[in-house]
Amino acid sequence: MRFYSLSSMTVLVLTLAIAVRASDSGESGTTVPPTLSEAASQPAGPIQDNSFLVEEAYNQEDGVIQHISFVQPLSTGDWVYTQTDEWPMGSLKHQLSLTMSVNRSGIYASSGPGWGDTSLNYRYQLAGSGEARLAVAPRISLLVPTGDSTLGRGSGGWGLQTNLPISIQHNAHLVTHWNAGLTWVPAAQNPRHEHAAVLNPSVGQSTVWLVKPRFNALCEIVWTSNAAVSARGRTERSSSLYVSPGIRWAYNFRNGLQVVPGIALPFGIGEIAGQHGPIFYLSLEHPFRPAHSRR
Repeated sequence: MRFYSLSSMTVLVLTLAIAVRASDSGESGTTVPPTLSEAASQPAGPIQDNSFLVEEAYNQEDGVIQHISFVQPLSTGDWVYTQTDEWPMGSLKHQLSLTMSVNRSGIYASSGPGWGDTSLNYRYQLAGSGEARLAVAPRISLLVPTGDSTLGRGSGGWGLQTNLPISIQHNAHLVTHWNAGLTWVPAAQNPRHEHAAVLNPSVGQSTVWLVKPRFNALCEIVWTSNAAVSARGRTERSSSLYVSPGIRWAYNFRNGLQVVPGIALPFGIGEIAGQHGPIFYLSLEHPFRPAHSRR
């Protein structure tokens, strides 16, 4: 654990130095002024919808799509890769997204990686937006059992998930995000093909410090209560608590593309003390039709 703390600090410091330098050069460098159409499509303002573990309450604006890649290897031998695409549905109010995953279970490491479960997500912008002090955007997801539960890659059954993200802009440099969620799989399956219903609550909180509009430091805290099928009709429950400090920064391009890399170093507390593993994050956000047609 001492070695992990030292190496984690080293990675964060090096990444911080690179990101700040890139942010400085991007903000102060001399560029050719964009045309009016390019200026209308170019991302503006601070980074907003790029947390790693805690969901932010900002839907995609009309005409803009976001692609999010997330990779995390864990000290337990598990690792996961997810790819999420977020699409606005005619306005800021409605958003659809698809999350696909590839993972490997440390318990079944010899089987290698494979497809995990898939989720189809709908989110409604109930209040506010990225420009408001308070934003609320509840989500409901259909969980599709595309992963093999006998190899630890999925739940083994169809399910539903809800989450309530709330985002608060406290001032020009401080934003907090709050989550409360519930995952229900009525017929989850274990590797012995035994089934039981599982209901897993979760809560999360993150604090984001806008050091600069295009460079942020953040700390996320996520707690989940996990029920696993232990026998036919029976489950055993455990909990996980992660604290995850991280950084993110942005590159804005004149054609409207915004690239946001990020890195975080979560570590477990309580029942999962000693578990750790870096998060590598990359977001590509861009318009999918000309700015004049989005007005």
